Amino acid sequence: MPLARRLTLRDAVAIGLGSMIGAGVFSVWGPAISVTGDGLLVALLIAGVVAFCNATASAQLAAAHPVAGGTYAYARAEIDPWWGFVAGWCFVIGKIASCAAMAMTFAAYAAPAGWQVPVAVTAVAALCAVNCFGVTRTAQVTRILVVVSLIGLAIVVAAGFSAAPAATPAPLPDATAYGVLQGAGLLFFAFAGYARIATMGEEVADPARTIPRAIVLALGGAVSVYVLVAVVTLLVLGADAASSTAPLADVVHRAGWSWLSPAVRIAAATASLGALLALLTGIGRTTLAMAREADLPRFLAKVDDRWQVPRRAELVIATIVIGIVLVADLRGAIGFSSFGVLLYYLIANASAFRQRADVRRYPRWLQVAGALGCLLLVSTLPVVASLVGTGVVLVGVGYRMLRLRLARR
Repeated sequence: MPLARRLTLRDAVAIGLGSMIGAGVFSVWGPAISVTGDGLLVALLIAGVVAFCNATASAQLAAAHPVAGGTYAYARAEIDPWWGFVAGWCFVIGKIASCAAMAMTFAAYAAPAGWQVPVAVTAVAALCAVNCFGVTRTAQVTRILVVVSLIGLAIVVAAGFSAAPAATPAPLPDATAYGVLQGAGLLFFAFAGYARIATMGEEVADPARTIPRAIVLALGGAVSVYVLVAVVTLLVLGADAASSTAPLADVVHRAGWSWLSPAVRIAAATASLGALLALLTGIGRTTLAMAREADLPRFLAKVDDRWQVPRRAELVIATIVIGIVLVADLRGAIGFSSFGVLLYYLIANASAFRQRADVRRYPRWLQVAGALGCLLLVSTLPVVASLVGTGVVLVGVGYRMLRLRLARR
């Protein structure tokens, strides 16, 4: 059964913004500044350029292939099924890790000490239930979460600019080329949500027109927000942001707006929920597409007759995310996620590069730049994350090889 085309341009932009303006914008500045020093804005520019190249590739592919599955479906059509499988597998494993990271971040802001794990588990279960009752409800909830998040960020920006003339931020260390690239990799993790729109291509109305516009609009909005937040963080905190676990709350506090700190905390928790909701939705659609082709168990290809959502896939994914929350930490989840996401976009650029001239919307050099950017950023990830990621990718490849061999027999 096909999925219903119910998402409008506004819905798609909201889902993209909900994915990008998530926990990353409230938490990434400390780790990023610790490695970039005074090169933070350069790192942000690099991450934004790579994200734009990848976004245009995703938009071009989604317009030509308006089906669920994102780059999994695109690479199957443009290159071959093996490339599609690797892309889909990288997306699923990377974004499942992202879900765990978002749930942990939500709990860090919203839960009292000692209650973070049960609150994170509850958040995953609750948002899985939202997804199981229809994609239009997902879009409605995401819009609300995005608005609350933007209100919190507006408070941070207003407080930061009001305090900037009198602020004495701690001096930043000099930037190094490797540090800037590593910071760009961290910041890219916070950006990488625009593909969520493409993975829902089977549920978007007028996809050839809506999906490219939604991806570019959502990315442009997210970049604007990130630039403003980066500037006020540097102006008010400087190097002190590197040691802060809640840098935006510290910006508000140092600006003398401490009475609004709870609002920022609420916005951070809300942003985490928005990203988690959109992530769960996108992974469910890619899992559905892979199960339809038997690259994952066909049991997961069932679409609910009443609500027209891949309910079995949603439930299985939520269960795995809860398992990761119970055993992993935030740093490990982010590193593993970045590895999978960057490989996913590498294949997206290769797929877009292969498209015919009559469906091409952007020049090929953008796809080349995006692929090189993904390779450059993935090379800066921690060694342990890269090794674990490589191992999990090989496990997936081994599973598909075994399935194909058994099918031939």
